[in-house]
Amino acid sequence: MNKVTCSIAMSLDAFVAGPNQSFEKPFGDIPENLLHHWMFDEPEKHQAELDALQDAGAFIMGSNMFGPKEKRGSTDWKGWWGENPPYHAPVFVLSQNRRDPIAMEGSTTFFFIADGIEAALSRAKEVAGERPIAIAGGANTINQYLSAGLIDELWLHIVPVTIGSGARLFEGVPDLELEPVEISGTQLVTHIRYRVVKK
Repeated sequence: MNKVTCSIAMSLDAFVAGPNQSFEKPFGDIPENLLHHWMFDEPEKHQAELDALQDAGAFIMGSNMFGPKEKRGSTDWKGWWGENPPYHAPVFVLSQNRRDPIAMEGSTTFFFIADGIEAALSRAKEVAGERPIAIAGGANTINQYLSAGLIDELWLHIVPVTIGSGARLFEGVPDLELEPVEISGTQLVTHIRYRVVKK
């Protein structure tokens, strides 16, 4: 069985992005690197967490993570990451519309799944081999998988700021029981890896 994981940076009040996300402001009305500057300011202190972000045989993301609403429907739009996205594995994008896959450099191919979260997970399991499947984001997609009980491990990277509004983790998610299995961090971020206790 593939382990289904999720690794996400968030504020103390559980926001993973601010309000008003757009092409010009992918993370909304907050400083662009507010939740991720630990990755760039002291990467050597967080190498295990950075490596884990890419440790998957397949990825699943929501349509908003693939592209803002004003871009994602365009056949010219191929994501935020340039010609060689960092995934280097199949990426299944939850979508309202079917469209042809997009093959990129570095073995990343975006597949668009219009049949819901379980269909995307089933497709990911077909190609991931023995490796984990990563739910990449954003908050709405993660919340759907948490609500369905389909995530095995949740790795939170908690930045000591509050945002107040925007895209919030755990919004509408029923009661969860989480078991912390690893805690680390610096003044910039606290990493807590949880096992999701299945009921």
